[in-house]
Amino acid sequence: MASFKVGNDSKHEEFRKYLEKAGVVDALTKVLVGLYEEPEKPENALDFVKKHLGAMGPESADVESLQLELEQLKEEMQKLHLENAELAAKLAKTESTPSEGEAAAEQ
Repeated sequence: MASFKVGNDSKHEEFRKYLEKAGVVDALTKVLVGLYEEPEKPENALDFVKKHLGAMGPESADVESLQLELEQLKEEMQKLHLENAELAAKLAKTESTPSEGEAAAEQ
């Protein structure tokens, strides 16, 4: 049983070194210290940690701006599809009816 514990401690130590080397321990420590130093503790500590660990990701304002732009582009695309369908129908109608010059030549 003791050899199992020693082997397990070794794996834990390797994992701890890996996390330190990758900067995970420092990042977690900074976030937790920030949470500790918050004068008014947030209701959801997990959301606080997620928000502050995700600091390298896109800002929420950027995400909102991109979502708005996406919606506007979707609307514009829908209008252009409709316009395209209308113009295609108009073109097909014009091509299917003989022009005035063709009608006069046939008489």
